Amino acid sequence: MDDRGAERRVLVVGEALVDLRHHAAEPSAQPSEHPGGSPLNIAVGLARLGVPTTLAAQVGDDPRGQTITGHLTASGVDLVRVPPHRATATATAHVRPDGSAAYDFDVGWDPVRLPDPAGYRLVHVGSIGASLQPGASAVLELVRSAGSAAVPVSIDPNVRPAIAPVVDATRELLEEMVAVASVVKLSDEDAAVLWPAEPLDSVQAALAASPRGPLVAVTRGGAGATLTIGSQRACAAAPLVDVVDTIGAGDSFMSALLAGLVSRDLLDGRSWHDGVLDWLGELAADAAAITCARAGADPPWQSELPSLATGPDHRHRTA
Repeated sequence: MDDRGAERRVLVVGEALVDLRHHAAEPSAQPSEHPGGSPLNIAVGLARLGVPTTLAAQVGDDPRGQTITGHLTASGVDLVRVPPHRATATATAHVRPDGSAAYDFDVGWDPVRLPDPAGYRLVHVGSIGASLQPGASAVLELVRSAGSAAVPVSIDPNVRPAIAPVVDATRELLEEMVAVASVVKLSDEDAAVLWPAEPLDSVQAALAASPRGPLVAVTRGGAGATLTIGSQRACAAAPLVDVVDTIGAGDSFMSALLAGLVSRDLLDGRSWHDGVLDWLGELAADAAAITCARAGADPPWQSELPSLATGPDHRHRTA
């Protein structure tokens, strides 16, 4: 696979699919179709925020695959089509009156070859790509290779029990990946599935104590998010918006968080002043709110997040 220019790029690995969206308010209407999948959404979000990004995914050579490639091209994402090739996967999203969604999936994940992570600025994995076998084992090996090559790794489990119902196996995979991760983001719903008996703060503290001492962000829906690294902790409030739906909100949070880290060379987690963690949390929460205020997984562009350009130093001086 062609990895030219990898040192300037983020590599995102995992599923790209088409969301078939049903709205509870219009049960008889034909479903709308939109590109989706957590890794795709994060790759799009990063590229829109000015971060050169490559997505490695299984995308079919069919009309839905063409929809995905057009969407990626329009947002500036480079696509590596991972073999074997098959019909493009789908996720049926049932949007509830409050804007939340439940999903049914028609997806496979069995890549026979993934890009070499060496030389990339960051490798991001998660969701179905990090939990559905047999591909999840290949992703674990990719993560290990990235760690050996001193390439930072970020993880967003985005747990899908309908896809990977054996929770113990999913948790074991995740814990192996977290052991080499620099950034971990999960939702309160993810934590409730993976560690149902543990208080949320305890889950976050345990993840933050992993060998690499990762930045850990936990999103809590309307209650905002908490971020921890080492002894530092920050809380980010969820901006008030008129919610259209919550599809892709967590992915926009993650892409903005990573864009902030990459754009300011903060991936090593060292020498952060007190304002950095607050800035990252607010940046990510603002991105999620923008996505909630419009239909589907439509992450913000760079012009919509001016605080990405001003950076944490500006916030620290003016706070």
